[in-house]
Amino acid sequence: MTTIIVIESITPQVGIEFSSDQGQQGIQGVTGPTGPTGPAGATGATGSTGATGATGVTGATGPTGSTGPTGVGATGATGPTGVTGATGATGVTGATGSTGPTGVTGSTGPTGPTGATGAASTVAGPTGPTGPAGATGPTGPTGAASTVPGPTGATGPTGVGVTGATGPTGATGPSGTAGTAGATGATGPTGTTGATGPSGSNATALPDILMLGGM
Repeated sequence: MTTIIVIESITPQVGIEFSSDQGQQGIQGVTGPTGPTGPAGATGATGSTGATGATGVTGATGPTGSTGPTGVGATGATGPTGVTGATGATGVTGATGSTGPTGVTGSTGPTGPTGATGAASTVAGPTGPTGPAGATGPTGPTGAASTVPGPTGATGPTGVGVTGATGPTGATGPSGTAGTAGATGATGPTGTTGATGPSGSNATALPDILMLGGM
């Protein structure tokens, strides 16, 4: 670690104190504007006169004695604070934060007062549905017997009787006369040509092949 020597105070005895193991020095800040000059400090006391040198031989003047130590006057008052520097440019606006959670739903407000009754409508409303049929009234007394015959009633359904048993088979009738011969049918299509037989071993087989091909 680098040791930094800091002179914290200087006394007439030129005492120096060291402050070791300091942390790393931070970046120097921007120097502010110079404040106005403070009032001059009080004049220090005159140093004591040095001892007079021994008188030399007449002639050259002896050396001047050494100047006494400079007096330490009190430090002057600190001058007034300098004018504040101009405000720096506004920094870049930060990113918008995330949306906060939805608040709790408020309670339902009281029911408002009932509005005034509207004026009566001049337009007839739609007809309501037909009501249910009323109960059947009691049967009236039987009328006098009619002198006009009533209409004939509809024919009743045909009865379904059980089918009777099958009767015995009758005797075989005589044979009928032979019919005339039918007409000759149309000639059938020509059959496919048969495969060619194997060639003979002599030259006389060529006319046979030609004859077969012409059949």
